This record gives sequence, C-alpha cells and structure tokens, in this order.
Amino acid sequence: MTKSLAHAEQFDALNRQALAQQEDIESGTSLWADGWRRLLKNKLAVAGLIYLVIISALAVLAPLIAPYSYEETDLILGPTAPSLDHWLGTDDLGRDLFTRVLFGSRVSLMVGLLSTLVSVIIGVTYGAVAGYAGRRVDGLMMRFVEILYSLPFAILVILIMVIFGRSIYNLFIALGAIQWLVMARIVRGQVVSLKRMEFVEAARAVGVKPIPIIFRHLIPNTLGPVIVYATLTVPAVILEEAFLSFLGLGIQPPMSSWGTLIANGVQGMDAYPWMIIYPCLTLMVTLLALNFLGDGLRDALDPKASKD
Repeated sequence: MTKSLAHAEQFDALNRQALAQQEDIESGTSLWADGWRRLLKNKLAVAGLIYLVIISALAVLAPLIAPYSYEETDLILGPTAPSLDHWLGTDDLGRDLFTRVLFGSRVSLMVGLLSTLVSVIIGVTYGAVAGYAGRRVDGLMMRFVEILYSLPFAILVILIMVIFGRSIYNLFIALGAIQWLVMARIVRGQVVSLKRMEFVEAARAVGVKPIPIIFRHLIPNTLGPVIVYATLTVPAVILEEAFLSFLGLGIQPPMSSWGTLIANGVQGMDAYPWMIIYPCLTLMVTLLALNFLGDGLRDALDPKASKD
C-alpha cells in the first residue's frame, strides 16, 4: 500500500513538472529574461551587482555624504590614524581619507565606464565593418589591429596624452582607444559567423544596403558577447588608470582616484599604513565585484547554458 502511494505521488510530481515545462514552452521566454533568471541564481554575481550599486550610489552622492571637502587640508593635523572624526584617518596633508576615497571612486568608476563606452563604440563598429566586408578589407583592417595590439598600452596612452594634452577627458579617450582592439576581434568573429545566416540573406534579397544590415541586423545580434566583455573591460580600465596614476601619468592633483591615493600611500606605508590599506581594499573589492558580475553574465548569456 505504501509503495503504491509513493508511486502515485511520484507520478503526480512528474505530471506537474511536465505541465510546468509545457507552460514555459507555450508562453516562451526571451534570451534576456532567461539570462536574467540564471544570473540571479549566481550568488557571487548578485553579490557583485549589489556592491556595485552601493559603491556607485556612494560615488554619486559623495558631495552630500562626505564630511569634509576633498581639497581641505590641515597641515597641523597631518597624517592621523582612523578615529571618530576621521573614519579612515587622514593623509600627509591632513585631508580626510574617507572623503578622498569617496571622491576617488567617482573618478575611477567614471574612467572605467566612459573608457569602456569609447572602446565599445569603436570596437563594435570597426569589428562589424571588417567582418561584413571580408576578404582584402577585412585583412587590412585586422592587420592594423594586430600592429596596434603588439605595442605596449602605456606607450600608446603616453603618446595620446602628449599629443592631445593631459586632461581627464583625454584619459578617457586614451584608455578607450586601447581597449577597443580586443572588442573589434570579438565582434568581427561574431559577424563573420552571422553574415551568412538566413535573415541577413533575406535582407540582401530585398535590397537592404550594407550599412543598415550591419547596424540593424548584425550588431544587435552580437550584444550578448559585447555586454559580457564590456563588463570585464571596466575593471581592466580601472586597473590601468590606477597604474597610470601611480606613475604620475593619470589624474592630476587636487583631484584624486584610487590610483593616486595608492601612489600617495606607498610613500608613507611603513609609518602610516592606513593611507594605502583602504584605497587598495576599495579597489580590490570593486575589481572582484566587476569580475564576478562579468563571469555571471558570461554564464547567463551563454546560449548553451539554456540547454542544461
């Protein structure tokens, strides 16, 4: 009797599961909705997303949250350890480190996002045109990419900064102009595989010109890999900006970024360790959060994952 009841319950559970699957098939879900559902199951990606929302909100609201001005100095106070008045301590000029980290997050995140946007615009357009043109045009365009890719990024950034001047906006352009190379390769490979699909052939058959085909049909179908790589590009750009600022080629005083704060902290790390610990910790956690989110998006938007 108990065995028959167990079999009946198992049969009912299978029926309910089959009905649920049938309802999902009938209603249908888009790639983005399915990817969002899988992303929410990734705890590390969700934790990274929550942290990024919080740090972005703090960066935007920095003028309202910061207890002091980021330019305010107190030479008499000098470097002091964390206290109730200065939560993260002060630097060698008596400036509140919590305030400096908050305003530094505005610069570092802005550099990462805007430089990534520049790299996406240039790389997606360049790679799509090269992949669709094919043959000699594709060969020439990709050889140019390989030549630039072989040069150290620091040299290219320094050349751009020397030619166009040292400013935060030129830094956005310089970093974005380096990162687009890999983006162009990714999009070019996607377009090469997509341009012989039926929907592209149908667009050609009805007389659609190449430029509308590239921007209306091909590029929208490459957004999945583009979004994933863009998410992974942001931490790379932030790290490069920190490296350039550490060398004195990035953000100039009195503005601060996490890179400039780390550079200042290195000079007195033995006597005043808090000056380097907190900027490094903030940079490290942000980079981890961005990488967790990028890995989560990569898995969520992978078409093969929907079959698992």
